[in-house]
Amino acid sequence: MSKHEYIIPFVGLKIGFHVFEFEISDTFFDDIEYSIIQSGKVHVRLELEKKETMLIGVFHVEGLVTTSCDRCTDPIEEEVEGEYQIIYKFGGDITDDEALVVLDFEAYELDVKMNIYELISVSLPVRVVHEQGECNPEMLELLEKYVINANDDDDDDDFDDEDYDDEDFDDEDDEDDSEEGEDDDDNNNDDIDPRWSILKNLN
Repeated sequence: MSKHEYIIPFVGLKIGFHVFEFEISDTFFDDIEYSIIQSGKVHVRLELEKKETMLIGVFHVEGLVTTSCDRCTDPIEEEVEGEYQIIYKFGGDITDDEALVVLDFEAYELDVKMNIYELISVSLPVRVVHEQGECNPEMLELLEKYVINANDDDDDDDFDDEDYDDEDFDDEDDEDDSEEGEDDDDNNNDDIDPRWSILKNLN
């Protein structure tokens, strides 16, 4: 399927519902840069409703894709299935709504290729991992070694709050302050002129 087959010229469509079907294969994912999906076979059915001021597309996704295991990074097959709605609306405003695509007023066709890819991608589980015992053992060994080394380094840098008590420092500071105070008083008395001492006693 060429990239042109994902382009729908909606200008020539009548008001109402129209159905488009796409058979997604490996070449589809090869054409997408940095694709998290390596290969797959997915059937996509698009029900497109054309209205006066907008188009509403409902995508049905179902198939099998190959991606990378989040634990060992080896290939893993995952089923994808879901139904998603995208609204294509004319206007000039930019939106963060992933379910809304803003079209230029002069637009006359839809390119749904990236919409299809994104919908297949979000159909994957949040975390994709092999069943227990199916991960690459060599990679797991490397990961375990790395994690252990990382933990060892962290232990060296850890600072245990229980190794000291703030009150110990406070007590020492208080003792130092009191001792300094007494020393100051003694020093002050030593430095007083004897004549001033006599006047002080008169009070």
